[in-house]
Amino acid sequence: MFRFAQPLFLYLLLIVPFLWGLYLYARYRRRKNLAKFGNPAFLSVLSPDVSRWRPFVKIVLQTLAFIVIVFMLARPQFGSKLETVKKKGIEVMVALDVSNSMMARDINPTRLDKAKMMLSKLVDDLDNDKVGLIVFAGDAYTQLPITTDYVSAKMFLKSINPQMVPTQGTAIGSAISTAMKSFSPDSPADKAIIVITDGENHEDDAVQAAAAAAEQGIKVDVIGVGSLQGSPIPVGGSDNNFIKDNAGNVVITKLNEAMAQEIARAGKGIYARADNTNGALRALQKELDTMKTTELDSKVYSEYNEQFPGLAWIALVILLVDIFLLDRKNGIISKINFFTK
Repeated sequence: MFRFAQPLFLYLLLIVPFLWGLYLYARYRRRKNLAKFGNPAFLSVLSPDVSRWRPFVKIVLQTLAFIVIVFMLARPQFGSKLETVKKKGIEVMVALDVSNSMMARDINPTRLDKAKMMLSKLVDDLDNDKVGLIVFAGDAYTQLPITTDYVSAKMFLKSINPQMVPTQGTAIGSAISTAMKSFSPDSPADKAIIVITDGENHEDDAVQAAAAAAEQGIKVDVIGVGSLQGSPIPVGGSDNNFIKDNAGNVVITKLNEAMAQEIARAGKGIYARADNTNGALRALQKELDTMKTTELDSKVYSEYNEQFPGLAWIALVILLVDIFLLDRKNGIISKINFFTK
């Protein structure tokens, strides 16, 4: 595993474009000033020792040296020793609805964005627990296998959008069944499936799937996203263009709260409605806190090898070349003709 021990130093790389901008501007001003004294081609004849390309080569070398030094300060490291450690926690699989109806704006900023923000906060509060992510619409797909890598979980969470599942619909039952197969095999940890959906257009027997999960000791908690009054579904993020039915009428998507509550009851979990407050998140966190923690195996790197000494040598070589490379041509070397006997 590769990492930077001090990644904040990498922000120094933002200086590079600025320095190159100054260099190109200074080069432009120099050429413009020289043009006032005569033809540049004639002036180059009068200044045979002035090199045209060496200043450019030097700035390239100096830039490379600066970049290498920045990477050196950030302390790149490679994991050298992988250990299995035991931590107490639970296993949670999240099934997130990414159907088009989740783009409705009856919850700010959209139903899907609200769900993603809530899940991001939930991941922040996890401690030694395992989490996985499933996205579903007409079909269900595992987006992130169950893991303790919360950084990856949040990264995958940010990338979620309705285009990830081409088949439209709300196959909640398929999502629950996929989640049931995604837990660590033979793990004694308490397990929970969190379904986040507006509950519309469910295409399979989600209640039966939730009951099957409960029989295996897996709780199914459901978060309903949306309003009972409903909202139109924007097309491509538009404010005035909405999805319409075959008759040309604007489709109004409503939270199917009765269905969501029935799934939660069958799964022996809780139901909470997500709105513009954090009430649903608090209810979910409280429910997860009641679950029994069990020792889980987690593989972590316990030792890292520092890579900055190699970068230091590279930077030193580049700087030495830059020092010995003069802006002007070397008069002694230029007098030597290597091609005569």
